[in-house]
Order: sequence, then structure tokens, then C-alpha cells
Amino acid sequence: MEDGIVLTMRGISISFPGVKALNNVDFTLRRGEIHALMGENGAGKSTLIKVLTGVYEKDAGSICIEGRDGEANIHSPQQAQNLGISTVYQEITLCPNLTVAENMFIGRTKDRIVRWREYEKRTTEILDNLGIPARASQELSHCSLAVQQMVAIARAVDMKCKVLILDEPTSSLDDKEVAMLFKLMRELKERGVGIIFVTHFLEQVYEVSDRITVLRGGELVGEYLVSELPQVQLVAKMMGKSLDDLAELERIGQKSAAGEETVYEAKDLSSAECRPFDFRIRRGEVNGFTGLLGSGRSESVRAIFGADQVTGGRVTIKGKPVRITKPHDAIRSGIGYLPENRRRDGIIADLSVRDNIILALQVIKGMNHPISRAEAEAFADEYIEALQIKTASKDTPIRSLSGGNQQKVILARWLLTHPQYLILDEPTRGIDVGTKLEIQKLVLKLAEEGMSVTFISSEIEEMLRTCSRLIVMRDRKIVGELTGDELTQAQVMKTIAGGEARDENE
Repeated sequence: MEDGIVLTMRGISISFPGVKALNNVDFTLRRGEIHALMGENGAGKSTLIKVLTGVYEKDAGSICIEGRDGEANIHSPQQAQNLGISTVYQEITLCPNLTVAENMFIGRTKDRIVRWREYEKRTTEILDNLGIPARASQELSHCSLAVQQMVAIARAVDMKCKVLILDEPTSSLDDKEVAMLFKLMRELKERGVGIIFVTHFLEQVYEVSDRITVLRGGELVGEYLVSELPQVQLVAKMMGKSLDDLAELERIGQKSAAGEETVYEAKDLSSAECRPFDFRIRRGEVNGFTGLLGSGRSESVRAIFGADQVTGGRVTIKGKPVRITKPHDAIRSGIGYLPENRRRDGIIADLSVRDNIILALQVIKGMNHPISRAEAEAFADEYIEALQIKTASKDTPIRSLSGGNQQKVILARWLLTHPQYLILDEPTRGIDVGTKLEIQKLVLKLAEEGMSVTFISSEIEEMLRTCSRLIVMRDRKIVGELTGDELTQAQVMKTIAGGEARDENE
């Protein structure tokens, strides 16, 4: 193995039923390097990490670890750990009810007598050496999330890890905690540890990383020095776009002009998952939140709908103050919401198509005023026909429908309530092209009829076809707003990457 290389993965391929998850992917990690692994949702990052850590068996390819002859056969996480590969996940896997010292050494000793005093002394030395602000005798649950992650990292380092994988370690941290974590990462880098940094935060990548490997669609796009890859180029590579040939796609139809009336407005709205932001939408407007996965777009609309715990802000609907702290409040205020994860948050899998359609209307009416069977049948027939939902019957369990038809059922649920404001988060993900176009046309039709719609999609082309205003997010903050001639793929990508909204000719 080349001097200075701690890990090489060559020609890694793996398939699942009907899906080629990784196709001939290479990855190289050097000693004392922070290497960012980047890509959009479904790019193959998690699969590559799971192959490396023995969670998945690869179909083809080789893995070599520094100092060992031949290929490393990794068939389990324990084997990976024995080879010096450790992973710290976003969700802490330590035991919160144990002390820091107990977490550092639990499962690592085979002594019949546990020498906790010695372990506490050793833990104190490790914490001091790495600058981690915790006490060995402190219960882990009393530490901040950032410190808990640092303890998990310290445990891995004390177990002589050569490769440290940090999987979304900063997603739940504030700026001060991120700075603490980055300080530790730089310290480990100086000690020669190779770090794989998986994140969606672009600015953090450029703050702390040395190299970037980009995956897209399960294939390797390339490996780059951070100093030689501008952010806008990184965004282009992740999305599969050429900066030299980005033209607006042909519109589905002429967008209707939004009215003057503001239907919904929020000031300093925040939740447990998103920072404070301002937002408004006018009658008949289709606007959207755009940005890379993890930018905060879904968290923002969940705050609007009250799906996450609302922690602050003022909301008005048609100029009148309202209080929305839970979905029930939003529904009664005339807001509908199709969630990003339809299987987890949208459909009730064991209920029929009919019962899924009438669900939101029943919430509005209250359980003391049940919808009659005849009304439910009529509503189901109306929307199955209107949206061309393909189902054997209205009594069919919704789990039996295709993804696209499940989306149509959820749309029918909200249309039945006649909302004045409809939020659609990834309404076309995982469905065929024909159904995508149907949903896009429906969105424009609803806007022409006066409904306000927020539309979120990972596909920029789709956003440009449907939205007349785009709110651009990066690292859970609004960094720009595009309208009119600014609504181009190049401009969206430049704004996501940190360029100014009107720098298109520079």
C-alpha cells in the first residue's frame, strides 16, 4: 500500500433486489486527513460506510487497511473494529445512565475484577489530553450532545482506531458545539487518525476537510482537494449538472400570477428542529424551499404545520394572529401538509383508500360528528375519479397501492378539506414520470383557482417548473430568495453554494 494511505476501497459494488446501490466505487483515505464523503440522498454514502464497517457484504471489490497484507475481510462491525475502524453516529450509541468512565471501558475488559478507580484515572487522562470538557465520574446523560459525541470519539481513539467515521455528527449541534467538535477533529488529525466526515453542511465541509469524495446514484463522481473545488462546483457535481450548460427546462404551463393578499405569514418562527425564520405566501402563489438535503427545508415546513415542537415566533393568517403549535391547529386554520416520508408520516397503511381520504376532514369535524358511510363513499368516489387513483376499489388497503397512487390518496385527503394553504414536501419522490407531471399540473391548477402552495422537491427542474418564488436554504438558514429571471438552475446552485443571487455573469 502507498505510504501514508490508511484505507483503500477499490471497485466496491453491491446490489439489493432491483437496485444497484454501489457500482465500482473507489475510496482512499490518508493518514492524518479529514475526508468528506458527499452526495445527495440515495447517492450511496451510507451503503459505502456499511460495507466498510461490515454491516453489508459487498458483491465485488477489495478493502485494504494500512499495515496488513492482502485484502481485509470485514464481515461484521466487530471485525471492522478489530481492524481499527470505528464509527460515531448522529444518534449516540453509548449508555446515558452510565458514567463517562464506564462508557469508555464497558465491554473492553475481560478481567474478573473491574478496577473502576484505575479506569476513572485513565479516562481523566484521556479527557484532559483531548481537551474534552467532561468528568470521568459524570453520568453521560448530564453531558451535552456534543460532549457525548466527543466521549464516543475518545473511546474509539483509545481503542487505537486508524479510521474514524463521523456520520452526520453536527446535525443536532449549535455553532459553539460544532466548534468544539471541530477542534477535537483537528487534534486527531494531527495525531495521524484518518477521518471520514459524512455531512450535508457545505460550509462545515470547507471549514474542516482536506479532501472531498462525491458519489451520485451509487457511482463515484470523483475525489477532489477542498482547496481546488469551489462550493458551486461541488453542488454541480452532487446534482449532476454542468455549470456550462444549465438552461431552464420548458415550463409545463403558464404560471398564474399570485394575488396581493398574504394568506400566511410567520415572523421568527422556530422549532426544536429549525432556527428562527421569516416566511410569507400570497393567495394563488406557488413558492418553494430549496437546498441540499439537510439544509432545513423540510424542518421549516414542519414548523409551519406544527409537526415539530414550535419554540417561538408569531403567525398570522389573512392578517389575523393565530397560534399553531400542533398539526390539529394547522388543519383547523386551513393548512394541509403532505409530508416528505409518506410511509411513516402520511398513509395509515392498514386503512382503506376511503378511510385515508376522509381522515383530515374527520379531524376538522371532530369525533363527535362522524362522517357517515354514504358521505365517505361519495367523497372517495369523487377523488378517485378526479385524481385518477388506480385502485381495485375504495376498500383496498392503501398499502397495496403503488407509491404514486398513495401520494394521490394523501393529496385527495387534503383537497377534501379545501385548504387555503397546501404544503407539499417531496410529493413526487419515488414515482413514475407520468404521475410526476400529473401532480405538477395539479399544483399549477390549484394555484390558478386561488390556493397557496409550498412545493419542495430535490429536483431543481421540478421546482423551476412549478414555483414562481424559491427560498434558498443552506445549513438550516435562509440564504436567498429568487424570483423572475433569477429562477434558473445555475442561479439556484450558485445561491446554495454561497454566491450572490445576481452574480450569474461573473
